[in-house]
Amino acid sequence: MGSDLTREVEATRRLLASARERAVPIIFTTIGFEPNLKDGSLWLEKAPGLAELIVGGRWVEIDPRLERRGEETVILKKGASAFFGTNLPSILVSQGVDTVIMCGATTSGCIRATAVDLLQYGYPTLVPRECVGDRAQGPHEANLIDIQAKYADVVPIEDALSYLESVKERASAST
Repeated sequence: MGSDLTREVEATRRLLASARERAVPIIFTTIGFEPNLKDGSLWLEKAPGLAELIVGGRWVEIDPRLERRGEETVILKKGASAFFGTNLPSILVSQGVDTVIMCGATTSGCIRATAVDLLQYGYPTLVPRECVGDRAQGPHEANLIDIQAKYADVVPIEDALSYLESVKERASAST
């Protein structure tokens, strides 16, 4: 189920550093199941490799290279979308989020499912191309094309960084 996404992690670190400088809300997600796997439903039948994702295990931890801070929220999810069965909608509303920059893996699974739900909840979304990855290049590219066509704006990381800079300027202008 895994892959080497070192380049994507490094690109995401750049984006996180910029977001942290501007005090933009940062929300991480992870997938984890109870040891008995009864909370995995049919997804575990379709993708048995997910059974390795046991709550408290190393594969459920946020990648330490991302240097998560204590004030940054972590959502434990049981499905592909960060919205399915979670309190993400209320977190976004309570933190005044009006646009989402989404990074992570996998493009053909969790990124796509969350992009669909972000659109359906009315959140404009940027997906920095360098900050998302998948196990195979074919599904990754095909899903980026589909995400761009229907659900979110797939952009170069520089565009996402520029957007974050504009957030700072807007925040400064309103005070």
